[in-house]
Amino acid sequence: MVRALKKCYVAVIFAFLYAPILVLILYSFNNSRSRGTWGGFTLRWYGELLQDRHILGSLYNTIIIAVLSAAIATVIGTAAAIGLNGWRGVQRKVIMNITYIPVLNPDIVTGISLMLLFVFARMPLGLLTMLLAHITFNIPYVILSVLPKLKQLDTHLYEAALDLGATPWYAFKKVILPEIMPGIITGLLLAFTLSIDDFVISFFTTGSGVANLSITIFSMARRGVNPTINAVSTLMFLAVLVLLVIVNLRVSKENSRKGRRNHEQEAYDHRHRRFGSARRLSRNHAR
Repeated sequence: MVRALKKCYVAVIFAFLYAPILVLILYSFNNSRSRGTWGGFTLRWYGELLQDRHILGSLYNTIIIAVLSAAIATVIGTAAAIGLNGWRGVQRKVIMNITYIPVLNPDIVTGISLMLLFVFARMPLGLLTMLLAHITFNIPYVILSVLPKLKQLDTHLYEAALDLGATPWYAFKKVILPEIMPGIITGLLLAFTLSIDDFVISFFTTGSGVANLSITIFSMARRGVNPTINAVSTLMFLAVLVLLVIVNLRVSKENSRKGRRNHEQEAYDHRHRRFGSARRLSRNHAR
């Protein structure tokens, strides 16, 4: 009985979370403009979406900002994670706490703070300021994705490569980078997803004439619910969903690979111990 109630509770929670999204996706194929009647299945709104220059321009800005901010934040975040991994003591704790602040801070506080910074620096709000804002809030997520992979590394691998004659850059490229690559890719995909999905920070750090899809959808919704909004929102949801599935599959694959390696290591250690015990027994018997 208790088990059935738990399942029902979980089902109700998921229905509460995802039912509005399912309704939105369903009405993106509704031939009627009214949300109260079903006018039949159609792809009309997706066709109008592809002919709307304003939406296509916003989509272009969204993709450009997401790609550039994710790439730049990944480079900076990976370098910062490597530096943090080498620190010890109070300095490392202070920097890690500072790294967590943008993650825990409300988006509206981050957005207003960055807007005030750009205004103080007399930078005109536009595409550049939005890009800098996205890079800023993406960097901590990359750091937190790469650090666990660095902690799993053997601390003597890099030194062994240097002792064997490798240059610091060659040792990093051939020894360190392949080991932390899963964390780097996870951070890159996460940064790209967060950049596509962001609205609040983008709203405060952009200027007139420059908008991403989130801002465009908000502006369209204020003038009334257009079925094209349903089509745009559906495509955004599917894009984010695909990226999250890729990230989760990579994490699951890495965990299973790590589990197999641990199992193989345990089996090897067990065989080695048995072999050593057998050799000791044979020696004692010979004596």
